[in-house]
Amino acid sequence: RRAIIIEGKEEALKFRTDAEAEIRERRSEVQRTEQRIANRQENVERRATNLERRERKLSDKEKTVSELEHSLTELRSEQLTKLEEIGQLSMSDARNELMYSAEQEIEHDLAIRYRDFEEQARAEANEKARNILALAIHRFAADVVSEATVTTVQLPSDDMKGRLIGREGRNIRAIEKATGVDLIIDDTPEAVTLSCFDPVRREIARLAVTNLVSDGRIHPARIEEMVGRSEKEVSELIWKSGEEAALEVGVRGLHPDIVRLLGRLKYRYSYGENVLQHSIEVAHLSSMIASEVGANVKVAMAGGLLHDLGKALSHEVEGPHAEIGADIASKHSVAKAVCTCIAEHHDDVMSSTEAFIVSAADAISAARPGSRRDTAENYIKRLQAWKKSGAHLTAWRSATLFRRAAKCA
Repeated sequence: RRAIIIEGKEEALKFRTDAEAEIRERRSEVQRTEQRIANRQENVERRATNLERRERKLSDKEKTVSELEHSLTELRSEQLTKLEEIGQLSMSDARNELMYSAEQEIEHDLAIRYRDFEEQARAEANEKARNILALAIHRFAADVVSEATVTTVQLPSDDMKGRLIGREGRNIRAIEKATGVDLIIDDTPEAVTLSCFDPVRREIARLAVTNLVSDGRIHPARIEEMVGRSEKEVSELIWKSGEEAALEVGVRGLHPDIVRLLGRLKYRYSYGENVLQHSIEVAHLSSMIASEVGANVKVAMAGGLLHDLGKALSHEVEGPHAEIGADIASKHSVAKAVCTCIAEHHDDVMSSTEAFIVSAADAISAARPGSRRDTAENYIKRLQAWKKSGAHLTAWRSATLFRRAAKCA
């Protein structure tokens, strides 16, 4: 029992010693913490004091600055008043006078510079335009497209005229009724003449009459059969011609009706110039000029190909061929820019660069030597005008002109 009591006292003493040591350690830690807090509080108070001192200085400076601003404002107003008294002008009047004089000087300088730039641009533009047109014409050296409109059909003999007329004129009436073409049989040896404003009908009649003459069997039923066969043949030729023209130029996505109308231009002539060949040439020239000036090549090419599309219907629809072609193209979903080129290629003012290019290419194609066949009347009128103006022609030139007039006649 005594040993247990002694052991318990020893353990209690040990616990007490450990507890007192832990208490002393915690107490020292608390003291250190309190010291740190006291130091921080002292620093905070010191900073607060410094901030209050700075605030006072800033407030004093702001007050000084406001006083200076006020004094400067007063001085400026006094100075302006003195200047107005000396110059006998108010500030608004002086400002207006200064602005007016500055505007006058600037406008004068701008006018001089604009005139110089305009002269320089005109000189450069003329030179560049000549180079572009010369290059385009040189790159597209097309053949002469002048052709004579075929209106006669050769016969093997004059006896064939009677067979074409038929008993009591039934054959000629059947031909004219089926084709819509006037068949003129006169004293011309071994030939008959076809007369019609529609070139497609005239071509159908030419093929039909040629086939009838070759076949030898001429009667109303055979005439209707030959006319139907010729219509199919011409329709196929029209489609093939329009498709080949679009492929040659490189215009894709055209409506079949547009391709068919384009093919009809193969049988349309203007001043002896084949309109389809002219359209292809204008398309190539337009694309070359557009590539040189940086315009839209596809729009210019399509506009050049379709610019005379209205001539395919000029005998059926009233109005200028440019407006007719633009209306047809817009109805068949052709791009608006291309329709603008078609509508404006004969106008004096164009709304787009591509329209101007198409108009220029049209003029180049029509004006180049050999593209159109002139008439004898024009040569005679030209000679008379030269004669009235007192122009003296050499003998060889006069002879050459008269030979050309006789050849055209």
